[in-house]
Amino acid sequence: MTPRYTKRILTISLIVCLLGYAIWYNLSQSANSSTMSKLPSTPTAASEPTEPQTIEKPDSVVLSKRVVEYHINVKLDEMNAKKTLQGEQSVTWTNPGKNIVSELYFHLYPNAFESKQSTFIKESGGKLRSDVMTDGSFGSMQITELKTTEGMSLIKRMQYVQPDDSNPNDHTLMKVRLTQPVKPGQSVTLNMKFNVNLPDVFARMGVSGNFVMAGQWFPKLSVYEPSGTRGRTSEGWNLHQYHGNSEFYSDFGIYSVRIQVPESYMVAATGFPTKAMTKQEGYKTYQYYAEDVHDFAWSASPDFIYAEQPFSAPNVPGVKIKLYLDPAHKDLQERYFHAAKVALAHYSEWFGNYPYSTLSIVVPPKGGNGAGGMEYPTLVTAFGAEDDNPGYDLERTVVHEIGHQYFYGMVANNEFEEAWLDEGFTSYAEDKVMEAEYGVMPNLLIESSYMTDPAPLSLFSWKYKNSAQYAENVYTRGKLVLIAMEKQVGAKTMAKILKTYASKWSFKHPTTSDFQRVVEQVTKKNWTDFFNQYVYNGFMTDYAVENISTKAVQQEGNKTYESVVILRKKGGDYPEVPVVFQFKDGTTVKRIWDGASTTIQYTLTHKTPLEWVMIDPNNTMVLENKRINNYMKAHIDEAVKTRINFSMAKLIESMLNTLGW
Repeated sequence: MTPRYTKRILTISLIVCLLGYAIWYNLSQSANSSTMSKLPSTPTAASEPTEPQTIEKPDSVVLSKRVVEYHINVKLDEMNAKKTLQGEQSVTWTNPGKNIVSELYFHLYPNAFESKQSTFIKESGGKLRSDVMTDGSFGSMQITELKTTEGMSLIKRMQYVQPDDSNPNDHTLMKVRLTQPVKPGQSVTLNMKFNVNLPDVFARMGVSGNFVMAGQWFPKLSVYEPSGTRGRTSEGWNLHQYHGNSEFYSDFGIYSVRIQVPESYMVAATGFPTKAMTKQEGYKTYQYYAEDVHDFAWSASPDFIYAEQPFSAPNVPGVKIKLYLDPAHKDLQERYFHAAKVALAHYSEWFGNYPYSTLSIVVPPKGGNGAGGMEYPTLVTAFGAEDDNPGYDLERTVVHEIGHQYFYGMVANNEFEEAWLDEGFTSYAEDKVMEAEYGVMPNLLIESSYMTDPAPLSLFSWKYKNSAQYAENVYTRGKLVLIAMEKQVGAKTMAKILKTYASKWSFKHPTTSDFQRVVEQVTKKNWTDFFNQYVYNGFMTDYAVENISTKAVQQEGNKTYESVVILRKKGGDYPEVPVVFQFKDGTTVKRIWDGASTTIQYTLTHKTPLEWVMIDPNNTMVLENKRINNYMKAHIDEAVKTRINFSMAKLIESMLNTLGW
């Protein structure tokens, strides 16, 4: 998912940067679209996907354990103003463990919006990113039928559970006691009917006018983790409610989904169609299929402008890119296609083959931004079509969400518990594509200054103090940690680390510890201290010039100056800390401190006094977020010092007044 930062965070960061002496760094953002000519561009624009819309499934290669199998029929009912989904599903679960299991657990995500007392609304305050829930627009899910294959009702065996906060008003997680336990390796199938009341689009799902986003819309099984999965010592269910910051975690499987919508609507969905769309009694019916995925999403609108293009690359054997545009962006389709192609080309080269035959991009209308900037298997959403000249935000969002086809999609970490493993990794990869294809360089100096409230990257998503701290850490600090690793091992080795990690953990559920083991395997060194400080704790790098003293001395009858400089480590370790000493005659002396000790003292003798000292003058330490103490002049006249202090005080006062705290 793509984050958006508030004005307050940006303003605070600006203050931090203005106070530092490190405004030695110039942000350069230049566009270079020369690669456009290298990519295939043969659009097939149509008001509706071409008939028969059937893609022959290649010889099936089983990529995952396929623990679950869903067969779902759903109908979009627009007979009332709110719009509802009427669904029925047959879901089969295969016990992957070694113990007998007597209950199943289902996520009922739409119930996050059923009242202001749900855990999601209480934690989020009805806000997600810059999106605000419409007052009084609630959503919900009702299970109307739950039966065994023999026809026995399990409705009375249903129970809402709240393992994270014991909130009795939260109904996003449900337990079902089975009539017969499921032995290891055996399967159980349940038949369900359900209704979903869609809210005004908010937090990835809902309705905006005629636009519908069905994300997390069906009763979805929780993950049963065998011993050894994600470090578990004993097997069991991984159970969490839907939280204000949390995203999702599911098992891989097979989805066969039949979607019925009013005749004027067009549908975009995970996977690919297996039958031609049909029409009957004022409705269209679409049949979609997907395998080796852990979610299924779809969107519908009568206003979509549809286009498609084929694309292939060395690690993309052949994929049909489908674009479902809001009319406000009808003239921007080539930009969407180009962004999708360069993203697929780079990610497949860096992280392995893209194994699916389709990739759909949905562009919501302006009022549907709550559904924008989100990832699902083989389907992503862009931000809403608010502007007909959106700048590079258009490309960045598409590139970021397609990155999630790898980190979240195939390398399927638990987003409830270790969100940095998808958001931080995808943000890192997104920057690489934006730099390579569009010449847009990240301003790491500014981004490190965002780190005003660092916290461990391994926190459960709802354990962060608020959404700002969550985004600051799992997106930006997570990315900076990976860049810091790259600067230590080199770009070539870092590329090998990520490719090895993606290859080893595709279609599995890795943890931070699993990633650390890959890092150590590739680099053949121990990374415990680094991970303990920057991942499992909220450390940032902070090296400061603490004191400078200079005195005149006689040396072999000549007057010289002896300068004593004390540097202090106030944050996490960094293996090579560059230091520059500048003397009044222009002489420069450079040193490299190993950064391990708490303090270090340098004594330098020179024919002229020391003028200033600066740590990391080229801003190579990307995790350094307090650069104001990196620089110190040896001497400042009192009059000048007074003027500087007064000016800084007025600047801070002026900046804070603009915040409107």
